[in-house]
Amino acid sequence: MVQRPPAGTVPDAPGSYQFKDAEGRVVYVGKAKSLRSRLNSYFGDPRSMPPRTAQMVQTAASVEWIEVRNEVEALMLEYSLIKAHQPRFNIRLRDDKSYPFLAVTLADEWPRPRVMRGRKQKGTRYFGPYAHAYAIRETLDLLLRTFPVRTCSDNKFGRHQRLGRPCLLYHIEKCVGPCVGEVTHDDYQRLVDDLVAFLDGNTDPVIAGLEADMADAAEHLEFERAARLRDRLVSVRKAVERQQMVAERSEDLDVVGIADDDLEASVQVFFVRKGRVVGRRGFIVDKVEDVSRPELVGRVIEGLYDEPTLGIPRQVLVPDDPDDPELYQDWLGELRGARVTVRVPRRGDKRSLAETVTRNASEEFTRHRLRRATDHNSRARALRELQEALELPDAPLRIECYDMSHIQGTDYVGSMVVMEDGLAKKRDYRRFKVRDVPGNDDLSAMREVLTRRLQAYLVERERPVVDREGRFSYPPQLLVVDGGKGQLGVAREVVEDLGLEDEIPVAALAKRFEEVYVPGRADPVRIPRQSEALYLLQRLRDEAHRFAVSYHRQLRERRMTTSVLDGIPGLGPARQKRLRAELGGVAGVRRASLDQLQALPWLPDAVARAVWDKLHSSGG
Repeated sequence: MVQRPPAGTVPDAPGSYQFKDAEGRVVYVGKAKSLRSRLNSYFGDPRSMPPRTAQMVQTAASVEWIEVRNEVEALMLEYSLIKAHQPRFNIRLRDDKSYPFLAVTLADEWPRPRVMRGRKQKGTRYFGPYAHAYAIRETLDLLLRTFPVRTCSDNKFGRHQRLGRPCLLYHIEKCVGPCVGEVTHDDYQRLVDDLVAFLDGNTDPVIAGLEADMADAAEHLEFERAARLRDRLVSVRKAVERQQMVAERSEDLDVVGIADDDLEASVQVFFVRKGRVVGRRGFIVDKVEDVSRPELVGRVIEGLYDEPTLGIPRQVLVPDDPDDPELYQDWLGELRGARVTVRVPRRGDKRSLAETVTRNASEEFTRHRLRRATDHNSRARALRELQEALELPDAPLRIECYDMSHIQGTDYVGSMVVMEDGLAKKRDYRRFKVRDVPGNDDLSAMREVLTRRLQAYLVERERPVVDREGRFSYPPQLLVVDGGKGQLGVAREVVEDLGLEDEIPVAALAKRFEEVYVPGRADPVRIPRQSEALYLLQRLRDEAHRFAVSYHRQLRERRMTTSVLDGIPGLGPARQKRLRAELGGVAGVRRASLDQLQALPWLPDAVARAVWDKLHSSGG
């Protein structure tokens, strides 16, 4: 149990504090206006504390703090530490699904709209998120008659560019044919700008422009053009009707709804831009710390605006005031560069909208609890069964599994996959390129990978908590290797050589008969074939195998697909790709003259000369 810091050592200043367990793992991160006052509250009578707070203090072995200049800096530091260390007793926000976005690739020479998920890319404008990908495709289908920009992939675009023939979308007037030069770059860019403005909510100028063009065409007796403009106007009005007005046209705001119980909360957010709902997002909060309703609202705001895809609006409507409204308004104002209001709507349309969002959160919470009822129970049962079968001191909340992959000793790689609480934690997956093992020797390769991983943990363990990188900061509570007695022997020797045998239990899972081997037992541990524990180990082993094989395949393909254009100074992967696309592959680059290469506006003359010299030397 953590001891109270000596009197007078804790500053009476803003900052962030971190409770750590005996292994140096951060178990809780908090912020405070006064570190002295806040930390004193943790060292009273445990019987008067909320249960989870008392459990955290009992688990912790030490406490550290970082003093900052003001409360906003304390808030930012707290969130960055929670994000880096994922402490056990801090609430966690996790998306209940990967929502799709409508993205416009503005960085491309010929931008295109497309459905995208996952990590955001630089130079791409995002709209949404949407509940379903088909909603994006239906919207695009309506808009392409008004804004006929390309939607094809880069490969398809390049193929039709080389053929000199447009695809079907050009013939049905859903693309203006940039691949065959049917539109100038400036005219195409205007179409893209109009599409982005429309998706931003600026629909009136688009409709007014189409009406004016249609009237002008009719006045000049260009009836076919007027009919096409009329069809485009009908399509854009249908798309506008789908975006229901929920606020004044000039208003940008985010509306947060929350439904919760003692353990979890469901959060739904509606993004309103120019008075219309342009996207929504939902996530689940694990309330592993005791938080009041205002504190929960504050944590939700922190997570929501860590990476705001649609920016930060002027207003954020919440179901309850956060624990420190002025602090969050100051923080959001700094991020936005202008004043932001965080408030609870009391009357009128905004209150009705907030009630709608909260109702969505409540319905999603009901669905979530139905989905997770059996799932959570099965995972808890699997960890309990595994603890009993392998005679572990605790249920293995963090399990790491290792596998090797190679072909006759070439491109030797190892994989490390991680499960926490029975769920894959992909952010902690790691790949290893084996360096010091000649030929085909799985045991030596396994020894190298395990040694590198656990030595990294020993180094990280000695660093101050704020300097830890998080890659290998914490040890597994069960280390599993794919293989039999040989692999188990290697794992046992590595943990013993590093003095970790009392800290890290090891086991091996053999493919044949799904046998589990542990140190000190000649015979394998027989885990019932239908048990949740064996199913968890199988999923872990299969995931480690998949991860290793995919990395091995990636290295092999990279080695086998070297190009004659590799190694030319100034010609990186991006320029190589563009050069091949514009000139029709490596053969087209080889046929090009020096003048043609130097005529490319984006290719420096010195690089063009280097390309020509490389391809026309005796070795090229």
